[in-house]
Amino acid sequence: MNTTTGTTSTGSSAWRLVAERELTTRLREKSFVIGVALTVVLVAGAVVVASLLSNRASTENVAVVGANATQVVTSADATPVAENANTTIVAKDYATVDAAEQAVREETVDAAVVPGDDGGFRIIGLTGIDSVTEQAIQAAVSQSVLQANAADLDVDLDELSAGTTATTSLLEPEPENSGARTGVATVMVILFLMTAMIFGLQIAQSVTQEKESRVVEILAAAVPIRALLWGKIAGNTVLALGQVVLVVLAGVGAALVMGESAFLGDVGWALVWFLVLFLLGFVAMATLWAVAGSLASRVQDINSTTLPIQAVLFLPYFAVFSGNDNVTQVFSMLPISATMVMPMRLATESVPAWQLGVAIGGTILAAVLLVRLGVKIYERSLLRTGNKLGYREALSLTSS
Repeated sequence: MNTTTGTTSTGSSAWRLVAERELTTRLREKSFVIGVALTVVLVAGAVVVASLLSNRASTENVAVVGANATQVVTSADATPVAENANTTIVAKDYATVDAAEQAVREETVDAAVVPGDDGGFRIIGLTGIDSVTEQAIQAAVSQSVLQANAADLDVDLDELSAGTTATTSLLEPEPENSGARTGVATVMVILFLMTAMIFGLQIAQSVTQEKESRVVEILAAAVPIRALLWGKIAGNTVLALGQVVLVVLAGVGAALVMGESAFLGDVGWALVWFLVLFLLGFVAMATLWAVAGSLASRVQDINSTTLPIQAVLFLPYFAVFSGNDNVTQVFSMLPISATMVMPMRLATESVPAWQLGVAIGGTILAAVLLVRLGVKIYERSLLRTGNKLGYREALSLTSS
């Protein structure tokens, strides 16, 4: 029996039936539904926590003794160091140095500023002093003492300090929110890798289990083999893309709730292109996973038949964290790896349009070629029993 042919109507509708079977089977699994729900909740929660931490304001209470110390701490609160760190430094008046030290010991205050033996000031802490607070107080002390000394010597401080400032200019400045952008980029890389691995292994296992139990022989008698492949690809692609879309929407929704709309404007297009590239890349990868499953005779064989696919996934993963910009740029335009690396670049830097075009075009071409090659291998290996097959061996076989 030639299982690879059939009427046009049968062939065109059969893959839809297979895809529906894949969808309904997975959606009925409580573990799958719970897993998706937990992932969505975790991503939304991570966005909320990150937003709270990034915008968290802190207050440092500082004991002071004397009017000069009060003025120093008040000035410290207005320094750029404190303002940039979103730290408020509050002065708490105490009558004596001993009282201020006791307040520090009892942790009533976070630190203390008291007169020093040399006419300056002494900063007191318990086991440590907040770095922002210490830097701000030291800057305020330096400025206060400098102004006082200049006044005593009848020196114009503005004239004395003229020309002592240095301006900074960056030839290639990092975009705003570079840390948050890097975080989003890392999440996209990990999300693609995890989704491709989880769904891919499930595709391979499903194919092998059907082959091992001989269920596939029954299916192949009624449905063209290539329709079985297309149905598995379509069904699992819908599931994988649906999960990723839910995760992205959860993250975007949480960011909007936390008032991060401006930041979303910075990474919005990166998220859109991530979904587009994910769809193209996953279709190509799904074909490879199904082929790997057809080459195995038992579920235990899947580890070896899927090894080349895992290498294709993990090679760009390690490359993007190597720290080499040239390597990252190359991998962002290579087929398949572009799905993982290009969205990361889009989130963190300005990418030329032609490089994005190469990434998309190359991934589309790779998907088409891999699907065609996958159909040939799948048709020739799916009904073969016995020992597991190699990729070259499968290509040398004749169609069933």
